[in-house]
Amino acid sequence: MATYEAMASRLRAQPATWLVSGAAGFIGSHLVERLLGLGQTVTGLDNFATGHRHNLDAVLAAAAGSGEFTFIEGDIRSLDDCRRAVGGVDYVLHEAALGSVPRSLEDPLLTNAVNIDGFVNMLVAARDAQVRRFVYAASSSTYGDHPGLPKVEDEIGRPLSPYAVTKYVNELYADVFHRAYGLDCVGLRYFNVFGPRQDPEGAYAAVIPRWFGELVAGGSCRINGDGETSRDFCYIDNVVQANLLAATAPAPEALNQVYNVAFGGRTTLNELFYGIRDLLSPGRPALAQVEPEYGEFREGDVRHSQADIGKAARLLGYAPEYDVHEGLARTAAWFLSQSHP
Repeated sequence: MATYEAMASRLRAQPATWLVSGAAGFIGSHLVERLLGLGQTVTGLDNFATGHRHNLDAVLAAAAGSGEFTFIEGDIRSLDDCRRAVGGVDYVLHEAALGSVPRSLEDPLLTNAVNIDGFVNMLVAARDAQVRRFVYAASSSTYGDHPGLPKVEDEIGRPLSPYAVTKYVNELYADVFHRAYGLDCVGLRYFNVFGPRQDPEGAYAAVIPRWFGELVAGGSCRINGDGETSRDFCYIDNVVQANLLAATAPAPEALNQVYNVAFGGRTTLNELFYGIRDLLSPGRPALAQVEPEYGEFREGDVRHSQADIGKAARLLGYAPEYDVHEGLARTAAWFLSQSHP
């Protein structure tokens, strides 16, 4: 954590100007909150397709009196909106995207339009505005059907969904924009990020917020498959750390790279369910007897995923502070604070 703390001190002493696309989303809102807490000047861009105004309201209330925030309601599929957002910006943290493997299988055209066309718009706008660095959300889905564990950045397989294709294409475009135009880019392959403010609602909600929401509401949870599918779940504060380190890394060899962002462990869905249940049940004893329901495996899902985070540790100084258990405890506290038993 020494590298991260030193970076934070430098930013406080010499504030910069940042753009966070997808600022009203789960990850984007946490980035905005941290940057404002460090006294930075931040522009947020979002069209509220998947983000929420209440996320920004919570961030601005928490960061009152810190930093400066400007919000632009716009769509990354509009080059004009992208240009408007990047004006005068030092660093871009590009989080805006249409997530979810199942959604991409149902609507590949929309996923492509947002995640590829929108991504290229952001690159063009950042290039023309001569930003210092463009950090973007890549994805562990890029590893596709490659069976190796842990996942190493330079060994990928065939994509298993349209979503995975779009995130891999992002990496290719970022590399080309560096080679052709000199735009410094860093891609962060997120592994199953979770934490407070993650949306539990809707058909495409991620597993952790969905299960928290269902259990807090007194319902049951469905596991796709036998529950032995495993993931490298990563708490949101670790992701915030990786973004800020990637944006400000001074070493040239750290730039124009793609990094795994995870904790570096594996948790099965069965372990995850019982961990969440046990965190909630002390205050809600009826939950102690709840068991999961099991269904079919989900199309497009990989069986196991775990990251090698050695490259990010070596070149960025990334040192994740929260393991899955600590992260779940913090997330449970937030969900309980939002509920009304």
